[in-house]
Amino acid sequence: MASTTTTPSSSSSSSSSSLFLIVFFVIVAAVSGEARDPFACDPKDGGNAGFPFCRTSLGIGKRVRDLIGRLTVEEKVRLLVNNAAGVPRLGIKGYEWWSEALHGVSNVGPGTKFGGDFPGATSFPQVITTAASFNSSLWEAIGQVVSDEGRAMYNGGAAGLTFWSPNVNIFRDPRWGRGQETPGEDPMLAGKYAASYVRGLQGNAGDRLKVAACCKHFTAYDLDNWNGVDRFHFNARVSKQEMEDTFDVPFRSCVVEGKVASVMCSYNQVNGVPTCADPNLLRNTLRKQWHLNGDHRYVVSDCDSVGVFYNNQHYTSTPEEAAADAIKAGLDLDCGPFLAIHTQDAIKKGLVSQGDVDGALVNTITVQMRLGMFDGEPSAQPYGNLGPKDVCSPAHQELALEAARQGIVLLKNRGPPSARLPLSTRRHRSVAVIGPNSDANVTMIGNYAGIACGYTTPAQGIGRYSRTIHQKGCADVSCSDDKLFAGAIDAARQAEATVLVMGLDQSIEAEARDRADLLLPGHQQELVSKVAMVSKGPIVLVLMSGGPVDVSFAENDPRIGAIVWAGYPGQAGGAAIADILFGLANPGGKLPMTWYPQEYLSKVAMTNMAMRSIPSKSYPGRTYRFYKGPVVYPFGHGLSYTNFVHTIAEAPTVVAIPLHGHHNTTTTTVSGKAIKVTHAKCNRLSISLHLDVKNAGNKDGSHTLLVFSKPPAGQWAPHKQLVAFQKVHVAARTHQRVQINIHVCKYLSVVDRSGIRRIPLGQHSLLIGDTHHSVSLHAAALGVIKS
Repeated sequence: MASTTTTPSSSSSSSSSSLFLIVFFVIVAAVSGEARDPFACDPKDGGNAGFPFCRTSLGIGKRVRDLIGRLTVEEKVRLLVNNAAGVPRLGIKGYEWWSEALHGVSNVGPGTKFGGDFPGATSFPQVITTAASFNSSLWEAIGQVVSDEGRAMYNGGAAGLTFWSPNVNIFRDPRWGRGQETPGEDPMLAGKYAASYVRGLQGNAGDRLKVAACCKHFTAYDLDNWNGVDRFHFNARVSKQEMEDTFDVPFRSCVVEGKVASVMCSYNQVNGVPTCADPNLLRNTLRKQWHLNGDHRYVVSDCDSVGVFYNNQHYTSTPEEAAADAIKAGLDLDCGPFLAIHTQDAIKKGLVSQGDVDGALVNTITVQMRLGMFDGEPSAQPYGNLGPKDVCSPAHQELALEAARQGIVLLKNRGPPSARLPLSTRRHRSVAVIGPNSDANVTMIGNYAGIACGYTTPAQGIGRYSRTIHQKGCADVSCSDDKLFAGAIDAARQAEATVLVMGLDQSIEAEARDRADLLLPGHQQELVSKVAMVSKGPIVLVLMSGGPVDVSFAENDPRIGAIVWAGYPGQAGGAAIADILFGLANPGGKLPMTWYPQEYLSKVAMTNMAMRSIPSKSYPGRTYRFYKGPVVYPFGHGLSYTNFVHTIAEAPTVVAIPLHGHHNTTTTTVSGKAIKVTHAKCNRLSISLHLDVKNAGNKDGSHTLLVFSKPPAGQWAPHKQLVAFQKVHVAARTHQRVQINIHVCKYLSVVDRSGIRRIPLGQHSLLIGDTHHSVSLHAAALGVIKS
């Protein structure tokens, strides 16, 4: 399956560039092959189907309590791990909890098996690429497709229903090998992505779950293996301010707004305590503050995390203490065997009670009940008719192509018209396609991927528009020598245009593999420069990577007219790249992370978790919110083939913050400058901006509106922070009016050094491109509420 090229025709794609409120209604096909046997409560098993826990007429809570009451201690502890054992005497089969669906159904984890009726699944762009679309409806649509395919594979006995995705950690350091899996460096963006993708995965059927998603890795996890420090031993020292302001934000959004079914705790320690043994994180933050327990959702460990904090971190003296600490802290499920081996002895030693174990099982079994796993025959349930024809369908593959188009970012497009994009099929009848990623296939789907429906490589995609002269120039991305340079240079001399497809792959950045630098590997830069010297037509540099690359040399080289970042663009990446290069699609992506220069790395150790700059220690800070030094490309950068102009048509200049009646402005302010969010009446307290967006060019296109807030000056505040974004499609020479609502308490607040979120009073500047608008926030008089 992996060698097949399966991509929708370019003729069908011309109408798809305006798909911003994308909803795919899948035509349900009959399941081919044998359907899955019931997990439990098989109606053909008269003896077991009559148990109260099998009666769908009862509430889930009663059914869960009935089931747990029938289990022995031995049976209970075997349900605390990912490969949960069956209970044959009650008609319950074993279940593998570990499946993954980061950007398509994945073959990572033992819960999913490809082959037979399911040789592959739709492989969407890697998350960092999709995040660059800044299109929340697209993210939800992708989740809907992935859950359709996941359910179909479950019905065919090829997958589970619990998918441990998405990864919503902050891309804090540009070297992090797993930054590609995340939505980028901004907490608000990551939170919006988390909630949108989770809603797509889990469905909107109330208490019923289509599949169960999982937001990971909680929390402050963004180092894998750097300079002798690995994730199994790392103690992330994080201030209350940084935790509230940065690291917790996407997880809160995932739990509170996305209603995610589970959260995964991470390998690392936070301030000396393993996250999977920290009651403050699991019980207080997740369950008490964010109400994860309200629907009896579960907490799972990263794989072997309990064993890691016992064996590697030596956090407890005995394995029984480790098991007890994890369960009492709020862990419900162990990815790994540790709890199955040691929990029963922990109970015997009085370190943990059977009631604690029952509490964990309430959470996991409730999720299984919400998935319908105790409702008998799967084919008779909602989604029970999804099958092989619903995997890799034409509509799903078209969405993968559209997602790639929307995520590609045009970084540079300068020089005379003959040197700029888009290319022309009339003027550029031959194109030299050069570089180690020019014929990439598996590279395009990044990590935590499955087996794609098929691939369109960059060379194949470009070949649909023009005759190609293909020379790799480097054997692979390591580009350890120049032996293949001559063929590439000769190709550039012959062709009317040159496209260099360079960058990284999983040998450079991956799980357990952080990067050593930000440069193109090996001799790649030399190849680019030598080809640029001889090419007689426009030269385009296309970069595949998850993290940023310092390509200052190319940005500053006038011979290189255009630079395009494709991320890891998924199975249809080559087609999407070609559609952008030849102008069938107009680029509209924006960078979801800062591209730093190489010298930035000498100023920041990966182990330093501080986000804010510390001038006295020459520490420059991290991300666009706190770093003000030189960049290769800033967060939010991205060009178009047309010119968009926006003006503010209507916006308030003064907003009054209503207070709860038992507070007054003396007790709720700090020197009269800020109000605690908990003291403000936050419900429906928002600012509405009405913006006119004009496409002043001659080409239809999508525009990403990014709204930043610059709070009043103060030691707590970031330089600026993203408070809203919206994707809008505008036809050439037309305009649209767009309304954007900004929740004051959520997005115009900042966090003080004690970790308390406050609303600064005074002038807030709202920045939309080159347009600025000031709004003054002040405390309302008691008893007066203004909208």
